[in-house]
Amino acid sequence: MTDKPSSKALAKAAKDRIALYDALLSLQSREELDAFLADLCTPSELRAFAERWAVARLLDAGGKSYREIAVEADASPTTVVRVARFLKEMPHQGYRLVLDRIKS
Repeated sequence: MTDKPSSKALAKAAKDRIALYDALLSLQSREELDAFLADLCTPSELRAFAERWAVARLLDAGGKSYREIAVEADASPTTVVRVARFLKEMPHQGYRLVLDRIKS
């Protein structure tokens, strides 16, 4: 049997996420963002973020197979499929929002 998080724990997690978002939004340059993320994340976490973002950009550009994207982004095929699913099907559309915004 798996214990579900309490409503208090869920509320705290939501409050902590909002505080993190506010911290990220307060940053004013790439250098500040780099310093904050270097403190916040492990090198492997940063590599994973960068890898997923590279996959999203390659998927958005089109013209390559998932296998080619995996090789170019140095990502697993599972990561490519997961990012593609989030890019195309998931309701958050965070990848799409940023991809469209940086194209403008």
